[in-house]
Amino acid sequence: MQGPTVTLRGAADSLSYVETLLEANGLPSRDVRSKPDCFYVGYADGDALGVGGVETYENSGLLRSVAVEESARGEGYGTALCDALEAEARDAGVGTLYLLTTTAAVFFAGRGYEELERADAPAEIRRTTEFEELCPASAVCMRKSL
Repeated sequence: MQGPTVTLRGAADSLSYVETLLEANGLPSRDVRSKPDCFYVGYADGDALGVGGVETYENSGLLRSVAVEESARGEGYGTALCDALEAEARDAGVGTLYLLTTTAAVFFAGRGYEELERADAPAEIRRTTEFEELCPASAVCMRKSL
């Protein structure tokens, strides 16, 4: 059985929605307005059901702030949202995608991400606000080749 399909739209006109959903899920939202082009809203059948971000740095990218509406959980929308965000990153020339997580390492491991030491991420990724300020040192660092 094939899972749901999610269509991404840039979140520049939906930043309040992005902030609200991130905050409701305990994810950092402080820098959303300073990076509006990095964020997307995922839609299925015309309804917003989640958000996520991709920051690109040449061949590297940072997957960040992925959250799905509580009412849409357990239906495969998180997987579909990540598929769409990874495709967006790939289309932007990203060869390796990195992330930090405090709660979803098992989910991302199931998507092919592998753990690595935070210090082993590329310098441009380590210099992001997510790495330097927003995520705690206890967050798991992961990467995936696209």
